[in-house]
Amino acid sequence: MTVGIRHDDLRRRNRAMVISAVRRNGQTSRTEIAAVTSLSHSTISAISSDLISEGILAEARHEQLALKRGRPQVALALEPKAAVVMTVVLSLNFLAATLLDYAGEIVAEEQHRLDTRAMPREDLIGECVAIVRRKLDDPRRDGRRVLRIVLAIQGITDAPARAMLWSPITPHTDIAFADILEREFSVPVTVENDCNMMAVALRWRDPERYRNDFIAILLSHGIGMGLVLKGELFTGTHSSGGEFGHMIHRPDGALCRCGRRGCIEAYAGNYAIWRNARRMDENAEPVDDIGEADMRALADAARDHDGPEREAYRKAGEALGFGLGSLFALIDPAPVAMVGASAAAFDLIEPALREAIARTAGGHHSTSISFDTEPDELALLRGGCAMRALTFVDNEIFAAGNPAQMELAAGHEMA
Repeated sequence: MTVGIRHDDLRRRNRAMVISAVRRNGQTSRTEIAAVTSLSHSTISAISSDLISEGILAEARHEQLALKRGRPQVALALEPKAAVVMTVVLSLNFLAATLLDYAGEIVAEEQHRLDTRAMPREDLIGECVAIVRRKLDDPRRDGRRVLRIVLAIQGITDAPARAMLWSPITPHTDIAFADILEREFSVPVTVENDCNMMAVALRWRDPERYRNDFIAILLSHGIGMGLVLKGELFTGTHSSGGEFGHMIHRPDGALCRCGRRGCIEAYAGNYAIWRNARRMDENAEPVDDIGEADMRALADAARDHDGPEREAYRKAGEALGFGLGSLFALIDPAPVAMVGASAAAFDLIEPALREAIARTAGGHHSTSISFDTEPDELALLRGGCAMRALTFVDNEIFAAGNPAQMELAAGHEMA
C-alpha cells in the first residue's frame, strides 16, 4: 500500500514537472525538458505520450526545434483546447472578465464601467455574478468546462483567498466572493489581492529580473504593493498583506481615502497628486475618480514648467521613497516594478523618490536599486490571475491524472 502511494506521488510530481517545463518555455523539445527537470529521456517520453493522448499536450504541427547534434526534434506545446479558465478584475469603477484557453490565450473578454463607490452591496455582488454568467454562456467557450475562476480586487483579501475583507473601491466589507460564485456556478474560485497578481505576472513574464526578491508597486488612483521574498509571495497570517499605500508617511497628515491621515497614498495616489497640483486643502475629500487623460495633462504640465504640478509629483516621489527606504531597512534592496497608468510619469517621481530612499536606513545602496515601469495595469492583472488559475489546473488536475477531473475538463456542459 505504501509503495503504491509513493509511486502515485512520484508519477504526479513527474507529470507536474513536464507540464511546468512546457508552460514555462512554450514550445519545447523533450531534450530541453530533460535539461530543465533532470528526468530521464525515457520517463519524459512516457509522460509526454500520456499527456498527448489525454489531450493536455500536443506536438507542434509546423515547427521543429533544431538541435546542435542529431536530427531535429518535434516541439511539445500546451493543447489550447484542454481547459478553459476565467479571470475577473474588480477595481475602482471597473469590472472585467476574461476567458482563456489552456495555452493562456484569450478566448473572450468583457469590461465595463460601474460606480463601485455608490453601488449597494447586493448590486455590486450582482454585477460580478452577472459578468461571470455571461462569460460562461459565451459561445466561444465551445462547451468546455471552466475549471477555475480567479478574482483580483483592490484592497485586502483574506489569506485563504476566499473573501474581500476591505477595499477602498466600495464602502462594503467582508464579501465572500468565492463562496458566492461557487454556490452559483459550481466552479472553484479564489479571491486575490490585485497587486499580488501583478507580482505573479511579472515573475512569469521576466523570471530573470523578477525571481527571488522583488516588489511591484501600483501607481494608480490608489497605491498598492505585491511583495515576493525568497521566491514566495508575501501574505499575512489572516490577510493578503502588503498594504504599502497605507503605511504612514506623515502622522496626522493629508486625508487618505481610507479615512486615516498621512498615508503614503494620501500623497502619491492619483487623487492626492491631483489635489496637490490644484492647490486644494490636504483635508479635502479625495476625488473618487480621475481620468487617465487628465493625469496625462497634469504630467505634461509638470514637465513643461516649474509649478504646483511638478511639486505634486515631487511630494509623491518623496512619500514613495521614504516608504521604500523603510522597507529596505527590513529587507535587502530589491528590483521594483512601478505598475499602472501613472508609471508613465515616473520620470517626474523618480528624482525625489531616490533622494528620499538615500536619506533612510535602507538607502545605503540606493544607487543599486533598479526600477522598471509597466503602464498596462490590466494586462498584468489578467496575466497574474490567468497563471494562478492555469497552474492550479496543471498541478491539481492534470498532473494528478484524475479520471473524474479529466472527464470534467472534457465535459460539454456544466452541472
